[in-house]
Amino acid sequence: MPASKKRSYARYTIAAVQLLGALVEAERKSRRITAKELADRLGVDRGTLQRLESGDPKVEVGLAFEACALLNIPLFDEDAQGVTMRLDETNKRLALLPTRVRPHQLSVSDDF
Repeated sequence: MPASKKRSYARYTIAAVQLLGALVEAERKSRRITAKELADRLGVDRGTLQRLESGDPKVEVGLAFEACALLNIPLFDEDAQGVTMRLDETNKRLALLPTRVRPHQLSVSDDF
C-alpha cells in the first residue's frame, strides 16, 4: 500500500473544521456528556472524538455531522425540514445544469 501524501488545506477550511470541533466540544460539556459516552453513541473510540473536537480535517464529515445531530447543533438550518427543502431546491438546480462540465477551449490569436 503506498504511503499517503501530506494534504494541505486552506486556512478557511482549517478554521471551519476547528469551529465545528469546538462547537461539538462546548455542547458536549455543557450537557455534561463525557467524551466516552458521546464516542460510544457515535460508534467510535474516544481518540477519534478527540480528533474531531480538536479540529482534525481528516475526521469523516459524516461523523462530524452525526455528532452535531446528536447534540442538536444546527448546521444549515434549524430543523430537518429546512435541510430537506434546501436539498430539494439544490437537486432541482442540478437537474438544470449539464451533467458533464468541460473546460473552456481558449483560442489563441497568434496573428501579429
